[in-house]
Amino acid sequence: MSAKAISEQTGKEFLYKYVCTSAPVQNRFRYASVTAETDWDRLTQEHPWLLTERLVVKPDQLIKRRGKLGLVGIDLDLQGVREWLKTRLMRDATVGKAKGVLKNFLIEPFVPHTQEEEFYVCIYATREGDHVLFHHEGGVEVGDVDAKAQKLMIAVDDTLSEDQVTEQLLTHVPDDKKEVLASFIVGLFNLYEDLYFTYLEINPLVVTQDGVYVLDMAAKIDATADYICKAKWGDVEFPPPFGREAYPEEAYIADLDAKSGASLKLTLLNPRGRIWTMVAGGGASVVYSDTICDLGGVDELANYGEYSGAPSEQQTYDYAKTILSLMTREKHPQGKVLIIGGSIANFTNVAATFKGIVRAIKDFQGPLKEHEVTIFVRRGGPNYQEGLRVMGEVGKTTGIPIHVFGTETHMTAIVGMALGHRPIPNQPPMDAHTANFLLNASNSAVTPATTRTASFSETRTSNDVTPAKKSKAGLPAAKATTLFRKHTKAMVWGMQTRAVQGMMDFDYVCSREEPSVAAMVYPFTGDHKQKFYWGHKEILLPVYKNMADAMKKHPEVDVLISFASLRSAFDSTVEAMQYPQIHTIAIIAEGIPEAQTRKIIKMADEKGVTIIGPATVGGIKPGCFKIGNTGGMLDNILASKLYRPGSVAYVSRSGGMSNELNNIISRTTDGVYEGVAIGGDRYPGSTFMDHILRYQDTPGIKMIVMLGEIGGTEEYKICQGITEGRITKPVVCWCIGTCATMFASEVQFGHAGACANQASETAVAKNQALRDAGAYVPKSFDELGNVIKTVYDELVSNGTIVPAQEVPPPTVPMDYSWARELGLIRKPASFMTSICDERGQELIYAGMPITEVFKEEMGLGGVLGLLWFQRRLPRYACQFIEMCLMVTADHGPAVSGAHNTIVCARAGKDLISSLTSGLLTIGDRFGGALDAAAKQFSKAFDSGMLPMEFVNKMKKDGKLIMGIGHRVKSINNPDMRVQILKDFVKQHFTSTQLLDYALDVEKITTSKKPNLILNVDGFIGVAFVDLLRTCGGFTRDEADEFVEIGALNGIFVLGRSMGFIGHYLDQKRLKQGLYRHPWDDISYVLPEHMSM
Repeated sequence: MSAKAISEQTGKEFLYKYVCTSAPVQNRFRYASVTAETDWDRLTQEHPWLLTERLVVKPDQLIKRRGKLGLVGIDLDLQGVREWLKTRLMRDATVGKAKGVLKNFLIEPFVPHTQEEEFYVCIYATREGDHVLFHHEGGVEVGDVDAKAQKLMIAVDDTLSEDQVTEQLLTHVPDDKKEVLASFIVGLFNLYEDLYFTYLEINPLVVTQDGVYVLDMAAKIDATADYICKAKWGDVEFPPPFGREAYPEEAYIADLDAKSGASLKLTLLNPRGRIWTMVAGGGASVVYSDTICDLGGVDELANYGEYSGAPSEQQTYDYAKTILSLMTREKHPQGKVLIIGGSIANFTNVAATFKGIVRAIKDFQGPLKEHEVTIFVRRGGPNYQEGLRVMGEVGKTTGIPIHVFGTETHMTAIVGMALGHRPIPNQPPMDAHTANFLLNASNSAVTPATTRTASFSETRTSNDVTPAKKSKAGLPAAKATTLFRKHTKAMVWGMQTRAVQGMMDFDYVCSREEPSVAAMVYPFTGDHKQKFYWGHKEILLPVYKNMADAMKKHPEVDVLISFASLRSAFDSTVEAMQYPQIHTIAIIAEGIPEAQTRKIIKMADEKGVTIIGPATVGGIKPGCFKIGNTGGMLDNILASKLYRPGSVAYVSRSGGMSNELNNIISRTTDGVYEGVAIGGDRYPGSTFMDHILRYQDTPGIKMIVMLGEIGGTEEYKICQGITEGRITKPVVCWCIGTCATMFASEVQFGHAGACANQASETAVAKNQALRDAGAYVPKSFDELGNVIKTVYDELVSNGTIVPAQEVPPPTVPMDYSWARELGLIRKPASFMTSICDERGQELIYAGMPITEVFKEEMGLGGVLGLLWFQRRLPRYACQFIEMCLMVTADHGPAVSGAHNTIVCARAGKDLISSLTSGLLTIGDRFGGALDAAAKQFSKAFDSGMLPMEFVNKMKKDGKLIMGIGHRVKSINNPDMRVQILKDFVKQHFTSTQLLDYALDVEKITTSKKPNLILNVDGFIGVAFVDLLRTCGGFTRDEADEFVEIGALNGIFVLGRSMGFIGHYLDQKRLKQGLYRHPWDDISYVLPEHMSM
C-alpha cells in the first residue's frame, strides 16, 4: 500500500520539526500521549506544563469528527482530564459501523480563541497535482468543505507562492491575518511535498495575535517513500483503522513483506470467523473477498490477505503457518474452510509456493483435523499441475479434505463450493499438462510459415515503428494508437533473462521473423553479450552498461521495458524519455513513490510517450508482442491462444487478473486481440480510458472488456465516453472490491490504489454507473465469463465477428531446467554428495539443519563429525577432535611446513599461496604419520603380534615405526601435548586397546633410546582408531575404511593450517622482507674437478 494514515501525534511531530515559515507556530511539541499503562507521575515530570495549563484531551486513533461524537474534553485541568478519561479509556465506542476500544489519547494545551479565529486548510493529491482547500470558517461545524472552500490546484512540479495563496485562497480572511496565513500555508505545502504526504488536513487552524495553533490534524504519508524520507520520518508506526485491532501476526507478515521482494499482506477481520483465505495476487485476493461477501459470507470472513511476486518456498511456508495458526485457535460449530485461490500466475512457480503451503499443512495436520477444516484449492500458472498434484497428495496422506482445481475451473467457483452454493465435482476435468503443449507430437521441428496467421493478423505496414502523431506547437505530443506491431523492437532495462527468454519464445510461436528484444541495458556490468534461444538456435543479445550507447546502436527500438527497482525506476524512466525514438515504456516495479510517478506521467504526456505501469506485469498483443512475463509461461500462452489475435481487447489493473482474463476470454470467444494491465498504483501511467479509446479506434477489435476496481474515479470517464457516443463498441465491465462497503472498518487491499476515499469511488457505485451508461455489467465476477460469451455470441450472430480457422502454432523446444522440474527427463549427475545440501532454505550438514547444529551446541568437533564421518558423534568424541586440532595447531617456525609458509609470505605471496606452500610439505616425514601410525599399529595388533615381535619385525624389515620418535622430547622430557591427550582418553574412552598396545611398544623402544617415544602424531593415530572402533557409531569395516582413506591425516592438516595462517599473518604484521638463506648455513660440496 502507498498512502497510509499516521496518528495525529506523528503528523504534528513532523510539522513542528520541519515546517519552514515566518508565521510563529505556537505550542510546538507540547503534547502528551496517554494509554492504560501510563505512569502519571512520570508523565508530569516529562511534561510539567500539564500541571499548570488548561488542557484538551482526545483519542488519537484515526477517528473522524471526534468533536461531534463527544470524544473531546475541553478546558480541563489535569485532574479533570483524568476524571474524563475514567469513563472513556479502554471503553468500547461505536464510530459509524466500526466498533472498537478507545486506547490511545492525546493531551494538549487548551487554546482560548473565538470562532472568527478558526480556519480550515487541507492539501491532498490527485493525478494532475496537489489541491489546497481553504475555508475562513473552521471547526466542528465546518460542514461540506468541498462545496464551501476556496480551491487552488498546484500542478505537478509547480511551486506555491504566498501571492497565489493570498489572491486565490484568503479572499474572505481579515487583512491582519493574511500575511501569517499565507506564510504558514506555503510552509505547510512545502512540508507536505518534502515529507511525501498524500493528505494533510488541519481543522481548526487557529490564528490569534500570538501566532498559529494547529489544533486538530489528520494526515497520510506515502509509505513507499520510506527509503527517501527515512532520515526525517524515523520509524513511523501506522495505526490500524478504528475498529480493527493491531494483531502481532499482522505485524509479523508486514515484517516479512518488508524484507522480501515479494508481496505478503494480511489483515484480520474476524479471528473467530469460519472462512479463511490464502490467495495469490493483489487483484485476485479482492475478487475472492467480493465473491465470499456476495454469497453471504461477510460475517464469517476471517481475513483479507495476499501473497504474490514469486515468494520463496520458505516465505510461503511462514505466511501459511501464520494463517493456519490463527484459524486453529478457536473451534467453530460448523467447522472451517480455507480457500487457497489465485488467478493464473505470470511468473510465480506455483509448485514452489505450494510446497511451502504443503509443509505448513503437514505441520498443522492435527489441529486442522480437530477444527474440521476443509480446504479448496484453485490455481494456474507456471508448473501449476505439479503444485496441484502435491496439494492433492497431502490431502490423501493427512486425511484432510482438500479439493483441488486448475484453470479448467472458473477462478471463484471454489467459493461457491466452499460455502455450499454449488456442488463439488467428483473428478474435475484436468487441462493438458505443460508437456502436451511443448513437446512436438510429430518428429518434425519445422516452423510453419509466417503466413499461417494471415487470417488473424493485421496487415503489415512498411513502417515498423509507430511514431507519435505530430502535435501543434505548444501542445503536448499526441500518443500513438497502435503501441505494438509484428515488427516492434524493444529494449529491456535490467538483467531479467527469464523474462527476455519468455518474450523470445512468444515471438517464435507467433512466427515473428526476428526477436522482439533488440538489446538489454544493465548498468552494473560492462558491455557484453547474453545468450538466449530463438526456437532451436542459440543467439547472442547485446547488453549495454549505459542507455545512451544502446539507443544509439539500436535506432529501431521504440519500446522500453523497465525492470529497474523501485529506487532506480524513476531515474531510468526519465532518462529513457530523453530519446525521441521511445514511444512506449512499461514500468514493472511496485512501490514507486506517487510523487515520482506523477512527474513521470507529466513528462510522458508532454513528450507523447505511453506509460504502462508502474506496478504491472505489462501487456500482450497476441501474434505481435508481449511485455516481459505477461501471459505466463508458454503452456499458458498456447492454452489461451495468445499466439494469434482474436477480436476482444481488455484493460485491467491487476497483472494476475489480466492472465485470468486471457483464460476467460479464450474459453468464451475467439481470443484476445490486445490486453494491458495498467498497474495497481493510485496513479497508473496510462488510464483505462487511454486504452479503451485506442481499442475503439482499432478496426480489428470488436468488443472491449474492462476490469476496474475500488478507488479512483477513472471508470466514470468510460460512462461519459459511452453516453456521449465516443465509445460505440460493446464494453463489458466489472469493478472489483464490492466487499469493501460491507466491512465495518476500512481495509486496504493489495493494490495501492484500491481504497475508496468517497462513496463515488466504491466498486458498487461504479458498477451501477457503468450499468446505467449502457455497459454490460454482470451481477458478480462469477458471471463475467457468461456475459462476455453472450456479447460475443451476439456479435458473431450479426456478422460483426467472423471467427477464423484455427491453425496450430510451431513447437518450441522446452528448456532443460523446466523439463527436469516437470519430471519429463533425467540425466546422470556429474557429482554425488552425501554430506551437505545448500539448495533449500537452510544449509544442511549430513541431514542436520544448521540451526540445529547451533541449538545443540555441537561445536567444531560436532561439525567435523557430520561432514567427515556423517555421524553425530558423542560429546567426548567431539571434545577429543577439538583437542587434537588444538595440540596440532602449531609447533614453531622451524618445522618444514611453517618454514615454507614463512618464506612464501616474505616473498610477497598471498595467504592462499603461502598456506598451500606449507601444506605441501606434509607427508610421512612431516605430520603425515597419523594415518601411517594408525595402519601399522592396527595391523600388528589385529594380527595378534606381541609388541616385541612387532618391534623386531619392523627392525628386520628395515622400516621405521611411524609415530615413534621425537627430535627434542624424550622419556625424561615428555611431550605435554601427549600427556594432556592421554589423560583425557583414559578418562572418557570406553576402551583403549590399541593405545595400550602402542604404549607397550613405547616401553620397548625407549629402553633402547630415550627419545623413541610415542609422539603426538602416533598418539592421535592410535587413539582415533580406538575412538572409531568403540564409540558405537561405526562398524569395524567402516572404522577401518576411514583410516584407509586418510581421514586421520585430515586432523593434522586442519589443525596445522591454523598455525600456518598464524605464521603468515605474523610475517605480514612484522613487515618482514624477502628471505635469503645465509651462505654460512649452506655447505657447498661441488665435485673436485669442477672446483679446479
